[in-house]
Amino acid sequence: MPWAGELAPDIQEAIRKIRFIAFDFDGVFTDNMVYTFEDGREAVRSSRFEGEGLDKLRTLGIGMTVISAEANPVVAARCRKLKIPCIQGCDDKISVLRDIVRNENITMENVAYVGNDIRDIPCLKVAGLPVVVSDAHPDVLPYARYTTTRPGGNGAVREICDLFDAIIRKGKGG
Repeated sequence: MPWAGELAPDIQEAIRKIRFIAFDFDGVFTDNMVYTFEDGREAVRSSRFEGEGLDKLRTLGIGMTVISAEANPVVAARCRKLKIPCIQGCDDKISVLRDIVRNENITMENVAYVGNDIRDIPCLKVAGLPVVVSDAHPDVLPYARYTTTRPGGNGAVREICDLFDAIIRKGKGG
């Protein structure tokens, strides 16, 4: 992760405005790989670092959710463990994101969106801080204002959380 002070001032300012983060799941919380068992069950690989990072966001008062196109019990189970709300089977992520903005009484400027693939582009286009993981699909990279140094499922979410914590706490004198 880059040291927070190395970030461009406009990105630091965007981070200070964030009140809510929406994450894609596959390829962000996971390494985008899936283990498929003969009975059809699936398993994914994710990093245990993420939980501590999400706790930092909670301490900062930043709301969060997962918006996933995939409807899969493994997504729900991991989100329950991480204590993060999850919206699954979502073909229209941008409508869900707009509903969140309305319900939270914030603007898109107050939202960070973290994605990795072309289904995330509509949300990345409107978010105040569009973020992609380092191993995102090449078509998504131009939409990011911040690209993680860590790949999805390998600490990318924690990197984002640690970065927000460093920037926001510094701004509060902490």
